Amino acid sequence: MTASVFDAPTPAPAPRPVTGGASVPEPGSLTPVFVRLKLTLLANGLRQSSGRKAAFVSSAVLTLLLAAGQLAGLVLLRGNPHAGSLVVLLVGVLALGWMFMPLFVPSGDETLDPTRLVMLPLHPAPLVRALLVASLVGIGPLFTLCLVLGGALALAHGAVAVLVAMVAVPLSLLVCVALARAVATANTRLLSSRKGRDLAVLSGLVIAVGIQLVNFGVQRLSAPGGLTTLDPAAAVVRWTPPASAIGAIESASAGAYGAALGQLALSAGALFALLYAWQHSLTRLMTAPDGSTLAAATEPGRRGKDTPSGAGWRLLPGGRTGAVMQRTLRYGWRDPKTKAAWITSLTLGLIVPLFNALQGTGSIYFACFASSMLGLHMYNQFGQDSSGFWMVAQTISTPREAYLELRARALATLVITLPYTVLVTVATAAVLDDWQALPEALGLALALLGAMTGTGAWASARYPYSIPHEGHRNVAPGQAGLACASIFGGMLGSALLCAPVIALTIWMNVADAGKPLWLVLPLGLVYGAVMTWGGLRLAGPRTAERLPEILTAVSKG
Repeated sequence: MTASVFDAPTPAPAPRPVTGGASVPEPGSLTPVFVRLKLTLLANGLRQSSGRKAAFVSSAVLTLLLAAGQLAGLVLLRGNPHAGSLVVLLVGVLALGWMFMPLFVPSGDETLDPTRLVMLPLHPAPLVRALLVASLVGIGPLFTLCLVLGGALALAHGAVAVLVAMVAVPLSLLVCVALARAVATANTRLLSSRKGRDLAVLSGLVIAVGIQLVNFGVQRLSAPGGLTTLDPAAAVVRWTPPASAIGAIESASAGAYGAALGQLALSAGALFALLYAWQHSLTRLMTAPDGSTLAAATEPGRRGKDTPSGAGWRLLPGGRTGAVMQRTLRYGWRDPKTKAAWITSLTLGLIVPLFNALQGTGSIYFACFASSMLGLHMYNQFGQDSSGFWMVAQTISTPREAYLELRARALATLVITLPYTVLVTVATAAVLDDWQALPEALGLALALLGAMTGTGAWASARYPYSIPHEGHRNVAPGQAGLACASIFGGMLGSALLCAPVIALTIWMNVADAGKPLWLVLPLGLVYGAVMTWGGLRLAGPRTAERLPEILTAVSKG
């Protein structure tokens, strides 16, 4: 009997193809796939080099030791009436770290870039769930878990508080992770661009400011009030997610069940809002075209805003001086490393004297720290141009032209550093309420700024070095000795040059009370101007003489 086509066996359904020939995972199996992907990426990264493996292991050990110490320390606070204030503030600071770190360290986790998954037929909702669970794998989540677990153990008293803690601990961890993911996804296009990667240069500023804040907090805790000084800030933070989840444990322990429920609801609502924002950003990222593939359209009137004929540039003098000042100021705004250096020095120059003044341990003379930080921008002027310095070198053929070049660069830096030094000194005097010492402190600060500007011009000609534009290095390989000689030698020389003004100020303070201390202000201003002029006069001929060596040194990066 002839077989019919209807008697043929039904073929098995073919799997849906995706990129690479694999089958599309079902939504339910997507989470373990991403967890394995995270572990695989981590393992492959450690196989690349023994140095990277050693760095990972050492950082993991240090982080775990710190987490264990924090866990033990928080447990020892159990029963302290102010333990809740410390715990909620710690969780709040930790949440800030989760929010900002993806912006400064985007390359630390390859899965932070969801554009790698654009070509895969994945739905946003299961993808968000899978990425959220995969994000829990790592040292950061483990450190966070230890901290919130220690806080829960310190605050939970009673059966109801323990039940609240069982919800609050994972909720706090999920809010931190979702916050980091939402911020990273919303800024993925920026983080994957060159300009976005240059944001990592500012991580040093965040660390420096964080150290000052930690120092300020430690000194406040060492005050006679102890932990009680944290209560006003904690009263606000405990209603801010994810710290509100930890605050709910303390509320439940005190019998305020309504407040505990409200604090848990705040954290839960924040988690759902972050997941929704994350999913929305992920959908837009995976469906909207990249701006780099679209034709650039020039907005009406945009060209006029970027031309040098703007109102701000008209205030600069004409000729070579104005052109060089404009170029220097544009470099400071557009070049990522130069911009980061300016932001760092401006911020530290303000917070160090003000924080010490607020702590009651400062002096108005701490304002000279701002002068030293800002004066460093005059050092290595030619290295900031890197290989582009050859175009500037074409315009320098005589000592006079070299002097005009350096003078214009010094004027460009003084446009920012001079008024900022005055601002910091006046602000420090206002915080300390020490207006009587303002003239002498301002005179010393201006003298130091002038001395550093002059020595910086000379050091730029004597010890030039290249600044690489890529990566985190601020000195090209093999030029670290030149950088140290330029910066530390210049700072020591500036301090020695300011010795007459310092000695005069000390003598007038220890002598009779009738000495006119206000004379230090005009004296310091004139002295700083003379030091700047003298440094530029010495550096001009030196620059013209060593122009080939300078060009070779700054072009190595």
